[in-house]
Amino acid sequence: MFKNVYKDKKVLVTGHTGFKGTWLTLWLLKLGAKVIGISKDIPTNPSMFEELQLQKKIKHYQEDIRNLSKMNEIIAVEAPEFLFHLAAQPIVSTSYENPIDTISSNVMGTANILEALKNSNHKCSVIIITSDKAYANVEQVWGYKEDDKMGGKDIYSGSKGAAELIIKSYYHSFFKKDNCNVKLAIGRAGNVIGGGDWAKDRIVVDCMHAWSKNQSVEIRSPEATRPWQHVLEPLSGYLNLGQVLYENNSLHGEAFNFGPRAEQNHTVKQLLADLSQYWHFTNAKDAFTITGNIPFHEAGLLKLNCDKALFYLKWQANLEYKDTIRFTSEWYYDFYNNNNNILEKTLEQINEYESMAKTRGLQWTE
Repeated sequence: MFKNVYKDKKVLVTGHTGFKGTWLTLWLLKLGAKVIGISKDIPTNPSMFEELQLQKKIKHYQEDIRNLSKMNEIIAVEAPEFLFHLAAQPIVSTSYENPIDTISSNVMGTANILEALKNSNHKCSVIIITSDKAYANVEQVWGYKEDDKMGGKDIYSGSKGAAELIIKSYYHSFFKKDNCNVKLAIGRAGNVIGGGDWAKDRIVVDCMHAWSKNQSVEIRSPEATRPWQHVLEPLSGYLNLGQVLYENNSLHGEAFNFGPRAEQNHTVKQLLADLSQYWHFTNAKDAFTITGNIPFHEAGLLKLNCDKALFYLKWQANLEYKDTIRFTSEWYYDFYNNNNNILEKTLEQINEYESMAKTRGLQWTE
């Protein structure tokens, strides 16, 4: 996988205790990497990171990325060969409750990682993860391309757009120079679902909490359309991008979208109806009810154009919509009902994902 580029390499993951960070950490361990993690806390209860007992398998730093002196110290001492920056305040509703915390984490936190890399200047391939919400969303029906305008009407989107500007300015001011050993690229993705997410105010998470207690859940925007993708999809893109960036300089400073196939655009209502079938609801009306309470702005349509990733990386989404539904529902159902070893279940899904990608001849499986 990924030409074995991660085997025996030191890989630093910021935000490794979060949903995507935990999946990425486990996958990197499976690929033979020596993983180092930086996170300020365990962000949820339950926590997938704790359930998988990953703290015993990696070098774990409990530090805040807004502490520049600590970031300077850790990055200089560890000198990772790869760095995946995922640490952020990821919840839209929280950005309304605490905008300054969101801005400081997503903007200054990113700046601190870049500054520490600049100061260390050791050989390192860096993937900075932002979000599809970094784009100035005008509800266009075609997908956003990497050179479309950054921005956002809400604090969360604005913080991601601002982070993109900081990354761009650091690249041109410091990392583009011939004497710089740091190579970086940006990954953008959104609407990620999958087992092990327990962050607040996320529709799938709310459903799993309710359905595990045989309760119905209220949903706000049933007709909102999203390109739903399983968490392993963008992670395969980030790992693929890291591999190619490590091998050559041609993608230094570039940004890439990672999203699902076009036919995976479904409404919230359809997504929940499909997920509920794995929880043995005979009628979707028993699984959720619709409320008119919309406490903050939510985009009606947001999708990405991923042609650039296909052209330069030969990357494309692996799972069909039905697989995304199955992977997500089965993970949570096993966790809440079957008392199975959840580490085995998670590794089983990574193995199946890799096997399906091999069958489809995806290039990163080499």
